[in-house]
Amino acid sequence: MSGRVLFYVQHLLGIGHLKRAATLARAMTAAGLEVTVVSGGEPVAVLDAAGFTLVQLPPVRAADRTFQGLVDPNGRPVNADYLTLRRAGLLACLDRVRPAIVVVEMFPFGRRALQGEIVALIEAAKARGSKIVCSVRDILVEKNRPERDAEMLASARRWFDAVLVHGDPNLITFEATFPRAAELADLIHYTGYVVDGAIREGTAGRGEVVVSAGSSATGETLLRTALAARPQTMLAEAPWRLLVGQALPEDVFADIRAEAPIGVVVERARTDFVTLLRNCALSISQGGYNTVMEVLTTGARAVVVPYGGGNETEQTLRARLLAERGLLHQIFEDALSVPSLVRSIEQALIAPASTGERIDLSGARKSAEFLASGLISTH
Repeated sequence: MSGRVLFYVQHLLGIGHLKRAATLARAMTAAGLEVTVVSGGEPVAVLDAAGFTLVQLPPVRAADRTFQGLVDPNGRPVNADYLTLRRAGLLACLDRVRPAIVVVEMFPFGRRALQGEIVALIEAAKARGSKIVCSVRDILVEKNRPERDAEMLASARRWFDAVLVHGDPNLITFEATFPRAAELADLIHYTGYVVDGAIREGTAGRGEVVVSAGSSATGETLLRTALAARPQTMLAEAPWRLLVGQALPEDVFADIRAEAPIGVVVERARTDFVTLLRNCALSISQGGYNTVMEVLTTGARAVVVPYGGGNETEQTLRARLLAERGLLHQIFEDALSVPSLVRSIEQALIAPASTGERIDLSGARKSAEFLASGLISTH
């Protein structure tokens, strides 16, 4: 059992959670651990799974951007039989791997809709003697519900040996969005931000404006706005590359590509995104956790339009904090327009180039070292 890690992760809308888990898994492998990642979301074609085993559960995703309800890949609401099938697959994986450590992403600070299978995994793992670790990002979605905070606190105390917060308290503390974090002080370990630093050699993206967006309606709006803004910007003559989320419908993708003039490439998301950022003249993106940290680690000039749909507050808050430090330029989702994008591009180009030196970006390495060293506190 020694040295083996089982990492449960569930992405519901975008692919950021799975991508961050994969980055962590590769760092764990480099630290000498044997890692199995169990993914409950839809398969992701561009995921780099080198160095670890990836197990796919019957996938579910959020029904819409409000995260109210789960559906299968065909858009049908999931039923009890489907969830039972997932739970059986998860427990079978636990039996095969026999891990020393089980890492659970987000829960108990999220993924409440899948609590049944997560608790079943945790209880079965604890019965085997495994340690249970939570992997959670720096900022939670604001709920303003004290009873939920109490529930999350109780669950963390009951089941977890450590809580790895993938953030830097010098930027924002976990307590800022989880008011009862002080009551978990003995479990919480700040790792720094998790970022994929795998920059390939080459000139891909050199001098380009790289526009990246997910598969939601918001992502489509950003892509179309960028196309419309290009002729009015200081980079109108530069090559532009629009990277489209894998799940954006093919007809929408084809329509955007047909609208693109000479000098604009429209393609699906790529595996060498970090390399594109290192070489680009400017990044324009939705500002998810992973993209923002990749912007900081490469020092790319950046404009972000953070996703704020439904009850989401996480991306907007993080982007605001980074913008206040001069590390990027932010446009609020409801303020996105051709004029606002043109202005922000100009501001980003004339401002000093940003670096991530003031932010701890060593989260992948520190998380792996923590797990590999056995520094897991016990109750």
